[in-house]
Amino acid sequence: MLTNATSTTEPSLPAINPRQILSASDLAQLNQRSNWAGAVQFGGHLGAIALSGYLWATAPLWLALPALVIYGTSLALMFCAMHECCHRTAFANPRLNDGAAWLAGLLSFYNSSFYRRYHKWHHRYTQIPGKDPELENPKPQTLSTYLWQLSGMPWWIGKLRGHSRVALGNLEGCYYLPDSTHAEVIRSMRLQLGVYGLLIAIATLWGHPWGWVTYWVLPLAIGQPLLRFVLLAEHTGCPNDANPLVNTRTTLTRWPLRWLMWNMPFHAEHHLYPSIPFQALPQAHQQLKSYFERVEPGYIQVHRHLIATVK
Repeated sequence: MLTNATSTTEPSLPAINPRQILSASDLAQLNQRSNWAGAVQFGGHLGAIALSGYLWATAPLWLALPALVIYGTSLALMFCAMHECCHRTAFANPRLNDGAAWLAGLLSFYNSSFYRRYHKWHHRYTQIPGKDPELENPKPQTLSTYLWQLSGMPWWIGKLRGHSRVALGNLEGCYYLPDSTHAEVIRSMRLQLGVYGLLIAIATLWGHPWGWVTYWVLPLAIGQPLLRFVLLAEHTGCPNDANPLVNTRTTLTRWPLRWLMWNMPFHAEHHLYPSIPFQALPQAHQQLKSYFERVEPGYIQVHRHLIATVK
């Protein structure tokens, strides 16, 4: 059940160490990473983008519009691919993880070099005010702010401002970025924005100056509300507590969405043991589900409770 978050100045300590629930041998088995599993998943995700994008571009309207929804959803959920690769659990090879993460960020309008450090801090201080950078974006408190967040508009505004600021070398307030990473993050962001600029220039020279809007901005904007919808379920309403058994929610959902999300709906399992790769999370869920305070039967259920808590 989704409950109101509680504010605590000091994180509570669990009675047991949650990260010792699994034995060392069980965890070692679950932690096995696979280049093959990562390649199949990443290739399948890219294939979904390519096929639905092709139908959006060429099919009659009755087929193109549903394809546009799938295309946009697949683009937006490339965030999940980037997330997995930033943990370096998608592939056994670290370079494959880093390269795939950068490509996934390019497609979903994230920057993997920045996100890797940001997300590491989120895992280290999950739901701890003043330390978890995700809490800098306040959770919706009213129905209007809930709908505004679901629209994706705050995300677009934040990404345009944030990417521009990083590309200009302004990392003020980015406490989660070690000084030693600044040059890499700035270089990565400039390269990413440069790729966007190059693609826009090529489209213009080929006589399609608005192709980047038709085939990237519009689909990504259509897919963003679903991404916002699932991301809101991860921690909203969970207590500000260091205990990973209570501060993160797992949401059960059907296979197509779970597949496109790289099993990220098993989010409590992922936060408890971030070393477990995506393909092993369903097995981890079977071993761990009884320990979690929040395992919801679906995203609709989560959002019903969420809407009931806003004013």
